[in-house]
Amino acid sequence: MFTKILVASDGSKHAVKATEKAVYIASANPNAVVEVVYVVDAQTSKADVLHSKDKEVTRKERILSTEQVLKDNNLNYKVTTLHGEPGPTIVDYANSNEFDVVVIGSRGLNTLQEMVLGSVSHKVAKRVNCPVLIVK
Repeated sequence: MFTKILVASDGSKHAVKATEKAVYIASANPNAVVEVVYVVDAQTSKADVLHSKDKEVTRKERILSTEQVLKDNNLNYKVTTLHGEPGPTIVDYANSNEFDVVVIGSRGLNTLQEMVLGSVSHKVAKRVNCPVLIVK
């Protein structure tokens, strides 16, 4: 039974679908806690600064749909914002905090980066020490 569940979110539709699967997994265990991880990379930070006066509000807006799914299902959750390259940052965080499962969308907001460098979900699945559920 999964108790400590990590959901990686960038605010994309796939991240919301991943969150819905995390809710399904967490609903089987009344002690389950879902931790949403949002990773701010240099590209995201640059876009935040260029397009918004308040970059913290923009970050919160990006994962608002993810948080709403968790709120609607009355789950215990917390949100953690990390900084760095998304793939390695998620891997390091997941391995350091001994999650039972990582749930991640198959695609994120940056499709060009996925095509050139490989998807974040692929990097996470290859390197995380716990089971990884990739949701399409």
